Amino acid sequence: MGVTLSIAVYFIIWWTVLFAVLPFFARSQADAGEVVPGTPESAPALFQPVRIILATTLAAALVFACVWAAFQWRWIDIDAMLARGMGT
Repeated sequence: MGVTLSIAVYFIIWWTVLFAVLPFFARSQADAGEVVPGTPESAPALFQPVRIILATTLAAALVFACVWAAFQWRWIDIDAMLARGMGT
């Protein structure tokens, strides 16, 4: 796997993992019991972007390591997949 493909795959994995990680750090104002007037009860009580980004980066790195290993040890053969997809 080349550098450009690795960066692209990691970028896609990172954004996918972000949406999987977000619910773990979500606590609404209704859950906290303190709803600020003029905001919905579902608004976050305490938004922690640094914690979310760090958790996402760590989880994405683990997923990327598994994907990289699959490519490296030919569990997934991208060349064969491309050849079959292009009809050659």
